[in-house]
Amino acid sequence: MKTTPLHDLHTARGAKFGPFAGYQMPLFYPLGILAEHRHTRAACGVFDISHMVQVEVSGKDAAAFVSRLCPYDAQSQPEKRARYSYFLNDAAGIIDDLIVSRLADDRFMIVCNAGCADKDWAHMQAHIAGFAVELEKRDRAFLAIQGPKAEAVLQSAGHDFRAMNFLDVAELPGDIFVSRSGYTGEDGFEIALPSGGATEFASALLENPDVEMIGLGARDSLRLEAGLPLYGQDLGEEITPLEAGIAWAIPKSHRSGGTFVGADALAREFAQGRKRKRIGLRPQGAAPVRAHATILDANGRKVGEITSGGFGPTIDRPVALGLIDIDAQMPLHADLRGRLVLLDEAKLPFVSHRYKTANN
Repeated sequence: MKTTPLHDLHTARGAKFGPFAGYQMPLFYPLGILAEHRHTRAACGVFDISHMVQVEVSGKDAAAFVSRLCPYDAQSQPEKRARYSYFLNDAAGIIDDLIVSRLADDRFMIVCNAGCADKDWAHMQAHIAGFAVELEKRDRAFLAIQGPKAEAVLQSAGHDFRAMNFLDVAELPGDIFVSRSGYTGEDGFEIALPSGGATEFASALLENPDVEMIGLGARDSLRLEAGLPLYGQDLGEEITPLEAGIAWAIPKSHRSGGTFVGADALAREFAQGRKRKRIGLRPQGAAPVRAHATILDANGRKVGEITSGGFGPTIDRPVALGLIDIDAQMPLHADLRGRLVLLDEAKLPFVSHRYKTANN
């Protein structure tokens, strides 16, 4: 089992560990998942995301290579900006969802999910022929600093990122990468830096009383409240972007075909319509409905399943995401070990996003 550069810091702070994507990762700390979740929404949480994979793409064909792998025109992506995208297979199923940052005219960085690292690398290698590019896995620590006080916390520690807006990126001396992004629905930053300096950097932030370390448990409940899909649950190779509700990341110019992987299948689905859809759900009652629970429609017909489910501490009630047939008849119920639980469809996100943009 691999560990991150911050493992000793997690241990010193009393983390409860568990396996995740081949790593021993902190699930929660003595504060507890509920309090960690609420602290992030109110102040600032620091998350260790060093298990995620950073791949630098460089060379004169870097933009063309990214455009081959992702359904958008990377040549038009501004420098020092990131965007959400994904790798697709030939059937337009999602191999992985990604954040792609343009560092310079001939350099991009792709951040991949830890559990998809090997297949993402193989996918990139399978399509590299004919492109003048080099791929490098960057071995750096990676931290997410999230919450309404994230900017102020970093500023008090000597790091002024006030000029950055959501999805702006920057490279700093000392091999440091900064993106104003995250996966909690809150304002925040993701910072990659050399592994040797990660503990010192995190420890300096933790001297601020507004900061707590946050584990994977609260990270999951935060992203669920924010209506953000998780690969391996809400996304997968048998699920298309249209079904997953993330087709907004595909420009109109790429919805009728193209030269990217999966273009033909994606164009057919745009033309013919999707067969399933991801929706937000509010289970009635106090008990959370977990992933893989069967969803039945008004006729008692199995029409899908819960893909993510849990308790939403911010709204103080259970929430869930489900993938259902497009013709499912309301109302819906979840089969919770033989007991039917009524599911109310809910507009996503459950908790509004609070990203910093040029307009706020």
